[in-house]
Amino acid sequence: MEGGILSNGSKGKELPSAKEIEEGTLFWPRFDRSSLLPCVTVDARTGRVLMVAYMNREALERTLRTRRATFFSRSRQALWVKGETSGCYLDVVEVLVDCDQDALLVKVIPRKEEDLCHTGRSSCFYRRVVGEEEFWLEHV
Repeated sequence: MEGGILSNGSKGKELPSAKEIEEGTLFWPRFDRSSLLPCVTVDARTGRVLMVAYMNREALERTLRTRRATFFSRSRQALWVKGETSGCYLDVVEVLVDCDQDALLVKVIPRKEEDLCHTGRSSCFYRRVVGEEEFWLEHV
């Protein structure tokens, strides 16, 4: 679409109805109060959850245009192309939006299997919560 992404922050645009957002074809991402959208990133080949990150409008537009996952770092307050330092770029295969258009599922193919997580692992999800009365973490 020319002119970029419409959203709850778009000036001069009438907000679509809930039905239009939930059932229509208009892509109208609903960024949060910090102008961010949570993104669950999964391996397109295996379905394994790799990471959760956030996109602002610019990161989302870059991701859609370049097909390379770009996020917004909340700690650095800057755009972040996944893989710029680690070499573990994420090639975007498909982007799905949830029913409310306030979260994304980004299906990717990682260029490297290791170093996806800053800990050097292939996923940021490598521990599970276990226990019944008290809880602790166990590596998976």
